[in-house]
Amino acid sequence: MKNKPLKIATCCLASTLLTAVPAYNVMAAPVAGFSEYASAIVGSELNTSSTSAGVSKTVTGYLEKNLASKMLEAAQNNSKEQAEATKEKTAEKTADKAKANKKSNENQLSKDKTDYANMAVAQVNDYVNIRKKPNENAQLLGKLYSDSVAEVIRKKGDWYKIRSGSVTGYVKGDYIVVGDEELVKSVGVQIAKVNTTTLKVRSKASKKSEVLTLVPDGEELTVASMKAYNDGWVKVAVEGGKGFVSTDYVDITREYTYAESRAEEEARLAIEQARAEAEEAARRAQEQADAAASGTSSYSDSSSSGTDTASQSVSSSGQSVVNYASQFLGNPYVYGGSSLTNGTDCSGFVMSVYAHFGVSLPHSSSALRGSGYGVSYSSMQPGDIVCYDGHVAIYAGGNTVIHASNPADGIKYTSPANYRPVVAVRRIF
Repeated sequence: MKNKPLKIATCCLASTLLTAVPAYNVMAAPVAGFSEYASAIVGSELNTSSTSAGVSKTVTGYLEKNLASKMLEAAQNNSKEQAEATKEKTAEKTADKAKANKKSNENQLSKDKTDYANMAVAQVNDYVNIRKKPNENAQLLGKLYSDSVAEVIRKKGDWYKIRSGSVTGYVKGDYIVVGDEELVKSVGVQIAKVNTTTLKVRSKASKKSEVLTLVPDGEELTVASMKAYNDGWVKVAVEGGKGFVSTDYVDITREYTYAESRAEEEARLAIEQARAEAEEAARRAQEQADAAASGTSSYSDSSSSGTDTASQSVSSSGQSVVNYASQFLGNPYVYGGSSLTNGTDCSGFVMSVYAHFGVSLPHSSSALRGSGYGVSYSSMQPGDIVCYDGHVAIYAGGNTVIHASNPADGIKYTSPANYRPVVAVRRIF
């Protein structure tokens, strides 16, 4: 009978444990609170401090272990949810940007299509005059060169009032073709302008295909084909051939040649005249210097002074540019670089060569198309900048260019100069 109180206490203890432990699952109190609460219950049931302490410690350990486990699980779930939310948000932003960009491109292409009916293209041997009024004796405002494009404002008899570049005036209808969509497309150049930090040009219309080259933000590439446009890609011309770029990261427009105003023509002719005079003075000075070196002639101090001045012109001539550029043949091609010794890309090469002569040029092949002033391919001279689709070079004479070609070849000579279609030729000096 002496054992009965112990059995009853044991039963009470078991009952207390079975009651207290499950209660943990529905209470949100701190672990310390649970521990004290469980100790109090066990202590009151057993009325023995030593036993109560042992049971309290056991229950506390159980509670702490389970609470820590649940807190860790909750934290992991929360972290996972946050990561997924961030990923979804980033994906949504990327998708929205791509969608907006594609919509913009579609709007531009749609706009181009609807504008064809009001576009005119000059079809003449050289140019057609633009006049202030619709008659052949009216004031001359500018010239619309062959294959240049104009917007038709209205028709008046045999004349059309047009707007082209900075010129608005009248041209005779006999010299332009209006509303011919195919003709307009043939004289225009479709451009894909990069709108991301670094654009990857791939060998095929797929993000899994080989990367041919990288193109920086703001660069303009000529579109070679729009066949893959509906699949999110366009084919573009780059150094070394053609590749594909995602329409998500380019803005597609079409560029044309426009009229030249009288003021623009006069400014261009003045530059050409000044350059011709400088070249003639340099040629004479070089002849005098050669003669002096051979001992066939002597010069006074004033002659020497004149020779020094002319020699400075020679040092700034196109041939001097070529001579300086030639020192770096064989040096490496590095995308985005501008070091003539340690590595440069095509536009960096042109920029750095001209920087030696005090000329500041942009580090962009497309921007170089607007540097200096334009000359025809047939009148190219050493030092001229030859612009291709996504590439630039310096004309070295003899139907040859010098350029930072590609990673495999580095800086080298290439002949003929039109080894690929020439977009423009720009003259600096």
